[in-house]
Amino acid sequence: MAAHDAIILGGGAAGLMCAARAAQAGKRVVVLERAETVGRKILISGGGRCNFTNIGTSPANYLSANPHFAKSALARYTARDFLDLVERHGIAWHEKTLGQLFCDGSARQIVDMLLAECAGGAVDIRCGETIRGVSHEGNFHVTTDRGRYSAPALVIATGGPSIPKLGATSFAYDLARQFGLKVIQPRPALVPLTLGGEEVLFGDISGVAAPVHATAGKASFAEAALFTHRGLSGPAILQASSYWQPGSALTIDFLPGQTGDWLLQRKRETPQTTVKAVLRNLLPQRLADILTERLGLAGDLGNLGDKALRQAQDRLGRWTFHPNGTEGFAKAEVTAGGIATGELSSRTMEATRVPGLFAIGEAVDVTGWLGGYNFQWAWASGVAAGDAIGAR
Repeated sequence: MAAHDAIILGGGAAGLMCAARAAQAGKRVVVLERAETVGRKILISGGGRCNFTNIGTSPANYLSANPHFAKSALARYTARDFLDLVERHGIAWHEKTLGQLFCDGSARQIVDMLLAECAGGAVDIRCGETIRGVSHEGNFHVTTDRGRYSAPALVIATGGPSIPKLGATSFAYDLARQFGLKVIQPRPALVPLTLGGEEVLFGDISGVAAPVHATAGKASFAEAALFTHRGLSGPAILQASSYWQPGSALTIDFLPGQTGDWLLQRKRETPQTTVKAVLRNLLPQRLADILTERLGLAGDLGNLGDKALRQAQDRLGRWTFHPNGTEGFAKAEVTAGGIATGELSSRTMEATRVPGLFAIGEAVDVTGWLGGYNFQWAWASGVAAGDAIGAR
C-alpha cells in the first residue's frame, strides 16, 4: 500500500491545480486518473487553444443552489492570479470578446504548465487507474486495478458526466452519496436545445447564425444564436440553456439593435418596401425569409396596417420558442448540479461531515457561464482545497 498525505481522484483542471498547491506545500500527493493521459478536457477546450479564464470573472457568472458559495474561493484566487501563473510559464495569450482569455498557441501549453507545477512538488501522477473501491477507516483507502492507496485526505475531482466520449461519468456523485453527501440533480448545461412540432421548420436554415438576445427565466445573453438541424445552438443559446427548464419557453430578440416603432418608421420612409426586404437588410437572408413567412405579412409596408406592424415588431423582439429538450450530456460542455454546496466549506471545499474529504471543480454544484468561467472555478476551488491540505 502506498502512503500519501492526499489522494486526488481525477487529473483534470481542478485536480492538477489542487495537487500542485498541496505538493508545493510539502505534502505527498498522488493523482489517480482513469484515462491514459491527464487534462483531456483542457486539450479540446477553446477550439484547442483553451479559454483558460475570463478576466471579468465574478460570482454573478455562476449558477448554484447557493449563489454565495463560490464567492470565497473566487475572491482568494482570481483570474489575474491564474494569468500571472500563465505568464510566469511564458505562455503567450490573447483576449477575445467579453473578457475571454486564450492561448496564442495550444491548449497543450496549459496542461504542460500544470504538469510542471505538479513536478515542482513531486506529485505522483498515475494514469490508466480504474478505481475499484473507496473506503474510510481512519484514513481513506482507494483500491484500483493496479494497486491500493491510503491517505488522510481524499479529493473528488472527477468532474461531471458531460462529454462522455472523454470518459466522463457520474462517479463523483456516487462517491459523494457513499459518504452521505447530498447531490443536486445533475443536468446538462451549456448545451444545444432541440425543437419539435412546427418549430422543426427552423431546421431548414441549419447553419445560419445571427447576433441575438436570448432569454431563459431571468437570464438574458447577447451573443450569436445558431440554427441546427435539431434545434438551436451558438453562444447565446448555450448560455441560456443553463437557465432553461424543461417545459419552459426560450425567448429570442432577433433585432436587438432596433428600438421603438422601427418598422412603422420604415413604412413612413419607404412605403413600397416589403417586410421581407427590410428583414433581409438586417438578418441573414434565409433567416429573414422564414421569419417573414411565419409572420404572414405579404405585400408592401404601405399596404399593411400599423397594428399588424407593431405586432410584427413585438414578435421579432420576443420570438418564443418551446424547446422539447436538450442534446444531453453528450453535447453539454459542463454539468449543472452536483455535490451540494451545503455539504462543503466554501473556504476549503472540505466536507463538513466527513473531515478529510474534499470536492472541487465540476463535481460541485457550481456552474459557470460560457467563456472561461468554469476553468476559473476549477483553478479557484483546486487552490482552496490544495492550500487547505497543505496547511494540515
